[in-house]
Amino acid sequence: MTTTTNTKRLTFEEWQALPETKQKCEVVDGALLMPPSPTDEHQWLGFEFATQLSAFVRERQLGIVLMAPRDVLVRRDPLRVRQPDVLFLSGQRTGVRNPSDLVGRRRIEETPDLVIEVLSPSNTPRDIEERLADYRSIGVPEVWLASFPARAIRVLRITMDGYAEIASYGMGDVLQSEALPGFELVVDDVYGPLLG
Repeated sequence: MTTTTNTKRLTFEEWQALPETKQKCEVVDGALLMPPSPTDEHQWLGFEFATQLSAFVRERQLGIVLMAPRDVLVRRDPLRVRQPDVLFLSGQRTGVRNPSDLVGRRRIEETPDLVIEVLSPSNTPRDIEERLADYRSIGVPEVWLASFPARAIRVLRITMDGYAEIASYGMGDVLQSEALPGFELVVDDVYGPLLG
């Protein structure tokens, strides 16, 4: 369950003045939300996605892959900030091509090409819908929703009406991404080590 740390609504300027934290936190309509620490499975999955994506992206010099906590500015007023578990910024589209392009930045204002959310038991359908609505509002073309209990990854593409599921990948499947043509993820390689 995500907890609200205060009842005061933060402005963009107040949020920027906050000290740096290593804890994942988001801002929804000015309210600072701090969820409990993620489970070990959640951390493993996020790290695996980031590692495999980053290897592919770096080898081809396609851009940058980042992990949470990393602020993605959705809106300044009322303030909304999301921290996807993993995100990919295409160098061609955003101009962010190398780690040096990130130096001195406090947030991501460019639209990620791909966002990955590793779902937690505390994620309600409403929370997921709000998160997707935020990503759609800034034009994120592709979102992956990964569920450890289901051993599945749902791949969603942006449409005029929201996001449409274009595929669901489970054990034995190989995920392919429109955001990263040529990238393939063997689902067993991600979930398998957690199953022993």
